[in-house]
Amino acid sequence: MALLDDDRLFPPDPGTRAIARAIYGGVRDLPILSPHGHTDPRWFAEDAPFADPAKLFVIPDHYVFRMLHSQGIALEDLGIARLDGTPVETDPRKIWRRFAENFHLFRGTPSRLWIEHSLQEVFGITDRLSPATADAIYDRIDDCLRQPEFRPRALFERFNIEAIATTEGALDDLRWHRMIRESGWQGRVITAYRPDAVVDPEAPGFAGNVAELGALTGEDTGTWAGYLAAHRIRRAFFKEHGATSSDHGHLTARTEDMAQSDAAALFDKALQGACTADEADAFRGQMLTEMARMSLDDGLVLQIHPGSFRNHAAPIMARHGRDMGYDIPMRTDYVTALRPLLNAVGGRADLTVILFTLDETSYARELAPLAGVYPALRLGPPWWFHDSYEGMMRFREMATETAGFYNTVGFNDDTRAFCSIPARHDVARRVDCAFLAGLVATGRLDLDEAHEVAHDLTYSLAKSAYRL
Repeated sequence: MALLDDDRLFPPDPGTRAIARAIYGGVRDLPILSPHGHTDPRWFAEDAPFADPAKLFVIPDHYVFRMLHSQGIALEDLGIARLDGTPVETDPRKIWRRFAENFHLFRGTPSRLWIEHSLQEVFGITDRLSPATADAIYDRIDDCLRQPEFRPRALFERFNIEAIATTEGALDDLRWHRMIRESGWQGRVITAYRPDAVVDPEAPGFAGNVAELGALTGEDTGTWAGYLAAHRIRRAFFKEHGATSSDHGHLTARTEDMAQSDAAALFDKALQGACTADEADAFRGQMLTEMARMSLDDGLVLQIHPGSFRNHAAPIMARHGRDMGYDIPMRTDYVTALRPLLNAVGGRADLTVILFTLDETSYARELAPLAGVYPALRLGPPWWFHDSYEGMMRFREMATETAGFYNTVGFNDDTRAFCSIPARHDVARRVDCAFLAGLVATGRLDLDEAHEVAHDLTYSLAKSAYRL
């Protein structure tokens, strides 16, 4: 018996379900565009086999280990390393068994769909993961990982990925991207410019990071003019390695458009470590506007995804470091926060600013009305905590009436779990087809139009918005 229902996520009404199935048939096999992701470029550079099932499914996936941790399972018991070098579980079979023993925790979650899609479609497994099947499934995956057709590049091609973007910090040397390019392999793996560590005065080692930026570029980053010039040089370097976008994960969506003399004075204060929390937020906001202006010159798409209280648990941060599943959504203002940037450049049709949110209450109230009028703005898809059937459907229901489909940018998977990429895109395609089927069934869209919109949501909008 298969793990997956062929009609999963389609409407329960037979007539509408048939429409959704027909629309989906036209998009299910389209290439995958993954323009905003976090896979490791080293996988594709070295093309080494994935080590074991635990390192493929559990250890890199915060969706998985945060759910297990929420039920009292120590991160150490899941193989998550500690900063102080204290030993953690290293036996991948034991980690896998612990995962299998608690797989029931994922009932009703998108992770369950992603994992079972990966097991069935990638590894040919049709038994549900459980304590009774744990070892057999582990052995099957482990055996597959030793075969050349399960190496990263082979899976990339099998998944029908046309292009995938990774995300690197402004100080990264991009060695893995160079290695990919020099290898002659034709898979398109590009980078994205993520400058948070050198634009956030509250980032660890900010002044040192800015000095390193200067050393890399030959600019005097002790001055405001030199600092901006250094960013332009690094953006050009990233573009040489395929970048079509920059990515900004700030605490708030605040933007500023200060006089350059005021911005320079605030920059000096930031280098001295003397900013208040409000001043640090103002500096980050100024840099979003500066980055938007740079985008008008170099063509990089500007992505803004605010509203995450990162590393919420101080003890976990102290033991394990950043990005351990404790990033929590926050209420986020966009209307007043984005106004300075939008007044400066929001009317430019040659600029693309993609907005993401973790605050769903802003879809209909703020984000859709903003994207529905400013030429520069597009709405990113539901992501992170809302990368789910329910989250995607809420997005379509709340955003479409004001922003339409064509002020959105399709789907991105935003994942570190490589084998879940086809699963996530399949979920998005099914949800969009279900939504479109409802419009057809209620007389608001003709079937031929639904097929065209489905193609655009699946492929064309991402390709255009991200300049791929």
